[in-house]
Amino acid sequence: MDVQKLGEGRVHDQFDVSLEDADLLGEVELTTNLIIAASECDEHLSQAEIDSILGVVPQPRTEA
Repeated sequence: MDVQKLGEGRVHDQFDVSLEDADLLGEVELTTNLIIAASECDEHLSQAEIDSILGVVPQPRTEA
């Protein structure tokens, strides 16, 4: 754990965190990919483009 010295005491460095949660890392990667794609596009991304970036495979609708 990193600690910053503050006068005589020590303070926990709130920015010294480790991301070891696989689900969280996956979400960060998806969000990063979406941000990069949006920043490279002149217009708004379409829903189909967003789905593609996020790896969403649309399910065909079935009539009940």
